[in-house]
Amino acid sequence: MIRLKNDAEVARIAESAEILSDTLKELRRLVADGITTAELDAFARSHIEKLGGKPAFLGYMKYPASLCVAVNDEVIHGIPGKRKLHKGDIIGLDLGVNLRGYFSDAAITLPVQVVSKRKKRLLSVTQECLKRGIAQAVAGNRVSDISRAVYQYAVENSFGVVEEYCGHGVGFAPHEDPQVPNYVGGGPNPRLKEGMVIAIEPMINAGTGEIELLPDGWTVVTADGAESAHYEHTVVVRRDGAEILTRWDEVDAEER
Repeated sequence: MIRLKNDAEVARIAESAEILSDTLKELRRLVADGITTAELDAFARSHIEKLGGKPAFLGYMKYPASLCVAVNDEVIHGIPGKRKLHKGDIIGLDLGVNLRGYFSDAAITLPVQVVSKRKKRLLSVTQECLKRGIAQAVAGNRVSDISRAVYQYAVENSFGVVEEYCGHGVGFAPHEDPQVPNYVGGGPNPRLKEGMVIAIEPMINAGTGEIELLPDGWTVVTADGAESAHYEHTVVVRRDGAEILTRWDEVDAEER
């Protein structure tokens, strides 16, 4: 069941998103050669709690951390640990915030200092996929309009689209209806209505869209070992266009 949000509820979700955005901005400053993913996770939890929120992912479906990390060929849901980042890596940071029962969700993929042209292009294309998807999140459109915009741009640029995982509703829980795939399939295709709050999140691979799940039961990697990028915003569907709630500032590899 899709649960629409009124203006007061959207305002509460926006407060949650503000904490999330601030945390991602601070994490961007920490991403550097030599830092461990566990250190990034510890900071995220501490910062969210300092601002009055709770990490939405910690303990959700028994996930053991506050932050999902994805380095190079990891797609999503990597568990933070002792692994150190190195110059030339890319790292996806996926984070959720629970603020008194109102949830937000966002992700960003960052370069670790200077990265290859191939990785720069992957980040750029995936960000553009997100922007094009958000542009379709208008009342009266359908979920498939978002999906088509993401998929077409990725394929036009010869990248693979992950189909097994998708965007989703958010606001009263970390994951709600509707599902928002990054490709047009045969599943439910509801019409978008004003007051829907959704997380749009392209997961784009430098090779094929095929993936594998590692034995830890969480970490998803590309099947061919190619790099993957992941960007996500929580947005509100409006009549005249989507309202982006997670206002972290986008940054591409060339600006770091």
